[in-house]
Amino acid sequence: MIIEYIRYRVEDGPAFEAAYTRAAASLDAAPQCLSYSLGRSTDEPSCYILRIEWTSVDGHLTGFRGGPHFAAFLSEIRSYVPDIEEMRHYETVLSGGQPSLYSWAGGAAAFSALTEAFYKLVGADDLLAPVFAGMDPHHASHVALWLGEVFGGPAAYTASRGGYDAMLAKHIGKAITEPQRRRWVNLILDAADQVGLPADPEFRAAFVSYLEWGTRLAVQNSAPGATPFRGAPVPHWGWGVAPPYIP
Repeated sequence: MIIEYIRYRVEDGPAFEAAYTRAAASLDAAPQCLSYSLGRSTDEPSCYILRIEWTSVDGHLTGFRGGPHFAAFLSEIRSYVPDIEEMRHYETVLSGGQPSLYSWAGGAAAFSALTEAFYKLVGADDLLAPVFAGMDPHHASHVALWLGEVFGGPAAYTASRGGYDAMLAKHIGKAITEPQRRRWVNLILDAADQVGLPADPEFRAAFVSYLEWGTRLAVQNSAPGATPFRGAPVPHWGWGVAPPYIP
């Protein structure tokens, strides 16, 4: 992870904040962006600091700037580029507090590796392969976006795929069985081990907690005649009762 700081001095604060509110949709959609915040000085209200956590410097300069979301981002804030007083990347040398499950896992790259490994296991599994026959070739990357958003990353699934209702629609009428659910959980845990997701008990407890909740809900929602609630937000999962110990 790398942190970018951009310091602005602007005259029209409300217009500037509105522009960044619109531009934030592009940051939410970019898998290279882990988080962001815009702060206004209480001492000098014309001074702002934008803080963006990127997966890496290359993720920012090549992945984001060379990707599909940069043009829309730049179009919203272009007029404020002359107001920039500093724009630099920083690496963390001291930190405290509690990271998100998303950043603890390794960000977008970790969840992409997880889902790629997982669906390879699914394709070779006698119980689950028929369920996913004819799967969209981009399905693994879509699930990576979903899991990233659930565990505290950018709202990329909501921005690009349609949020909770889009995920719900994937399960309606599938009649998922309990053995299939249990196999799904077992295989994604195998994939987590394969790709080296954090093995500490605190992370795995939170990770498995979501898997149990999400798959059991999928079984209910996929049952014949089910009428699941629509319009819910994407769930956001946290550490629960055992947050990570950071010396």
